Amino acid sequence: MSILAFRRYAIVLVVLCLLSACGGSTPSAPSSAAPPGAKKKTYQDLVVGFAQIGAESEWRTANTRSIQEEANRLGVELKFADGQQEQANQIKAIRSFIAQRVDVIGVSPVVVTGWDTVFAEVKQAGIPLIVLDRHANVLDSLYSAFIGSDFVEEGRRACLEMVRLLNNQGNIVMLEGTVNSAPMIDRRAGFEECLQAHPNLHVIARQSGDFIRVRGKEVMATLLKAHGREINALFAQNDDMALGAIEAIEEYGLKPGIDIKIVSVDAVRAAFEAMVAGKLNVTIECNPLLGPPFFETALKLANGTPAEKWVKSKEDIYRQDTAAQELPKRQY
Repeated sequence: MSILAFRRYAIVLVVLCLLSACGGSTPSAPSSAAPPGAKKKTYQDLVVGFAQIGAESEWRTANTRSIQEEANRLGVELKFADGQQEQANQIKAIRSFIAQRVDVIGVSPVVVTGWDTVFAEVKQAGIPLIVLDRHANVLDSLYSAFIGSDFVEEGRRACLEMVRLLNNQGNIVMLEGTVNSAPMIDRRAGFEECLQAHPNLHVIARQSGDFIRVRGKEVMATLLKAHGREINALFAQNDDMALGAIEAIEEYGLKPGIDIKIVSVDAVRAAFEAMVAGKLNVTIECNPLLGPPFFETALKLANGTPAEKWVKSKEDIYRQDTAAQELPKRQY
């Protein structure tokens, strides 16, 4: 073979190799980063799809309002879907967002399991995915960022407040949130981890109230019927259930906040009103105002800019003795 022929043969081989990806390997998923040299998006260019859980509590209402108001303030085009407490509705909404080729997708998972397939579809479509408020049990590589609270730490904080209120001794009942949801699992884990160091505190019963006020009342009435005056304290995993439980305790003939100490989570306005009235002892803050960090992170991801994997909420603990002065400051 002549040198010229050999060179032509080599060039053909190189071209064929490039076309076939040198071995036929499957193409990688599309990148979510903006192409080099592409014009940076502004908030006014941004299209975001968000699959909300529903409206089960005052906290969730405040969370939705924060997202919608921040989108309106920034000029973001927000495609909002209310899952009405059903995971299937949220998955359907996410697939609709993929089909519409939005810039970023956000979701607050109603439960932790069952997300692998649809999250993989989002990744394959090259769309950044933000998990907001509640975790999902998926590989870290299947989502771009998580924005929200440390639920385990909230459980620990609630336990330590209970230790103080009961002087390290007594019987506790627990009103838990939606079964298999991240806050339900993690708040229980944090609370029980703390209890291991306090053997004279006992959880004598726990039951789900689905984070709903009316269910909190119903379940607390059942617990009172079963355990009555054995109960020294209640840990409610959100304020709405605690507020419902307060009604049940009063109807039973006991004084909430006195006969039964109450610690809850969220720090909504109604919880502060209950503390001012002496009916709730402590609320652990879980900040629902996630609109600003959500859209700030969304814009970064849409432009291929690095973003924190976990954007943590800054939160506090509020007690009866400061409730009156804090109440006028509450935004939700």
